[in-house]
Amino acid sequence: MRVDEILAKAKAAQRIISTAESCTGGVLSSALTAVAGASEVFDRGFVTYSNVAKVDLLGVSMITIERDGAVSEAVAREMADGAQRNSNAHIAISITGVAGPGSSNQKPEGRVCFGLSDVSERSTLSETIDFGPLGRDQVRKAACEHALEMLLNRLNR
Repeated sequence: MRVDEILAKAKAAQRIISTAESCTGGVLSSALTAVAGASEVFDRGFVTYSNVAKVDLLGVSMITIERDGAVSEAVAREMADGAQRNSNAHIAISITGVAGPGSSNQKPEGRVCFGLSDVSERSTLSETIDFGPLGRDQVRKAACEHALEMLLNRLNR
């Protein structure tokens, strides 16, 4: 994925991006800020690895976490909404999942949920991808690539 293309499209559209990450631990934010000029369109990234951090920093409901689990589309939507609400972003993207090794709370290794909140659409979409047991590094990389693809698709609309 060409991050410079995402940043150029965001700049042309005057759209600011923020991220909220759990299982990727900042990999997405790092990818977006690895390109010179990212500061023109990237506002901030939240690494909310623990459930408490999701609640404290993003306003995710503990009820949602307890009901659906931290790895769920409901939590991914609330993470994206919280990142958008607590930043200057027009678009916020979130990632929560099980990078592995092994499964967690009935969720298989490689399951990752994504959320994308867009102020102009006044909507938050979510999706789940089962990357499979690729190993921790490969799941995190695949999740980052998918999130970048989601951003690019949104910016191409």
